[in-house]
Amino acid sequence: MSRIGKKAVSIPDGVTATMEDGLVKVKGPKGELSTPMVDDLSYELSDGGLLVTPANKTTRARAYWGMQRTLVQNLVEGVTDGYTKVLEITGVGYRAAVKGKVLNLQLGFSHDVNFDIPEGITIKTPDQTTIEITGINKQQVGQVAAEIRRWRKPEPYKGKGIKYRGEYVFRKEGKKK
Repeated sequence: MSRIGKKAVSIPDGVTATMEDGLVKVKGPKGELSTPMVDDLSYELSDGGLLVTPANKTTRARAYWGMQRTLVQNLVEGVTDGYTKVLEITGVGYRAAVKGKVLNLQLGFSHDVNFDIPEGITIKTPDQTTIEITGINKQQVGQVAAEIRRWRKPEPYKGKGIKYRGEYVFRKEGKKK
């Protein structure tokens, strides 16, 4: 039994959930999102929220049960609050700035890195060493953060690079004589 799957997804006021054309669609104040429904699961919409249960006793149904419930929960949370990832840049001369729909990164290369901001994502730079990525789709926000971080991952000796806020960078001791 999935402990996560047994719980119903509560749908707050101002959010509507519908099931049509093989999709679970959730519409809220920040926008509209959808995810495909799995054939081995049944979806029930009631006043308590949306309940995901396995339609049969196959291994595939049990495997998808908790994950599908979490995906629906992420849709509801995305259209109500949205998601934010914060990246911090460490290093001398490393900085970031948003210019229109392009994030300009100076990361110690001989050239600037220009990252095109995708549709549905908002990027802010409160200061030169902080990047805030916000959006309603959790997967897309995480993917954009990972793509930006990929340009210069934090290295273990001085800690220079782009890291997530709260991420611990394991530090190594340098060479000794």
